[in-house]
Amino acid sequence: MTGYLEILAIFIADLFTCLRYLPIILLLACLLSCNSTKHVTLTVPGTTASRMTGSDFFRIAAAWNWKRRDSMAVQQILSGNMPSFLRKFTALHASLADSTGTMHRAVLYVSPDYLAVGTNEDWARVPLTPMAAQRIADSFHCFLPTRKIADLVYEQALIKCEPVPLFAFRDSSVTMWQHHLIIEGQRKNKKGLIAGIKKDVVISGMSKAKPDRVAIYGWHRADGKPIQPLYTGHVNWYVDYSHGARLVYAYLWVDGKKMQYADVLKHPVYHSFICDEADCLPFRYSY
Repeated sequence: MTGYLEILAIFIADLFTCLRYLPIILLLACLLSCNSTKHVTLTVPGTTASRMTGSDFFRIAAAWNWKRRDSMAVQQILSGNMPSFLRKFTALHASLADSTGTMHRAVLYVSPDYLAVGTNEDWARVPLTPMAAQRIADSFHCFLPTRKIADLVYEQALIKCEPVPLFAFRDSSVTMWQHHLIIEGQRKNKKGLIAGIKKDVVISGMSKAKPDRVAIYGWHRADGKPIQPLYTGHVNWYVDYSHGARLVYAYLWVDGKKMQYADVLKHPVYHSFICDEADCLPFRYSY
């Protein structure tokens, strides 16, 4: 009998020890859950079997002006006609210290490549005006990158290609298709987050003074320096072969807490995760 009582006493003591540390165990479980890897995948409409391919898109748009090409691209992408690999976003990680030295961490999600039309087997990146890019971003609960995000993409990209500038008929559909093929030759079927292939259509505080202009930035070289500094000199309907629109999911996870990007940009500390300009208040292109 004494032996059973001793075993019972040990069991009760162990139980109380577990209960004593239960709050700590629960807190650790919560922190692990909050910081676990999340997955962001675009929800797009189903497409029919007769999808327009990337090569078909540029064959049809070969002689079109920017407005007709833009319109067809928006219609195709919003109907779900994009390669499926573009729908699975890639996580980017950022960190910063506040004025007290406390470290904060954020996770944001970006499309692995620029907006494109077609199937996984036959697709093409389509340069877009900022109005078209903004409309698509809004429809998919995304936003367009900032200069800071474009830099983060290049820093954390798995595939980094050396820029290949072209000089003749820069704004023609034919040149856009040719540039896509050049990039594919560089990529060599590698999969993952890619950078160094386009200038990003970005949102910027500079655009508030020039709402009728497109802001572009990037096209990083192998040394990490961009060919294109932040620039708002082109009218908003101008688009050429070097422009690309990358989507960023509208929500970030800051210290494990889900936050809408506009709230992050307005935050006195957290805005530095995704913006390195003097004016980081949210901007959207009108369409």
